[in-house]
Amino acid sequence: MGIGMKISLIICACCFECRAEDTVTQPTGDVIAFEGQSVTLGCNYKTSNTPFLFWYIQYPNGFPKCMLSQNIYNTGDPNAEFKDRFHAQVNQSSSSVPLTIQKMQLSDSAV
Repeated sequence: MGIGMKISLIICACCFECRAEDTVTQPTGDVIAFEGQSVTLGCNYKTSNTPFLFWYIQYPNGFPKCMLSQNIYNTGDPNAEFKDRFHAQVNQSSSSVPLTIQKMQLSDSAV
């Protein structure tokens, strides 16, 4: 087995004309996975507008870094450094935008 790692990613939601009732929650919280595995991190949102969501990663002692943005009109191309293994897609019927990371690496450990 590979090295176990703890992954917590933060998500930030930005919606057109954001209002106080817009919310984003990450129900799974921390996720533990082994190197080489795939993992999916949950994210649920509530908005009365068109959802436009961002996944961020923050490495120890670093600033949050945008990995990808996603809305209902496109597939959400990840930033070049995350393109091969990171994927998310808005699911309007469940009001979610889960992030899947394939072939986990130790360097994926973050908050």
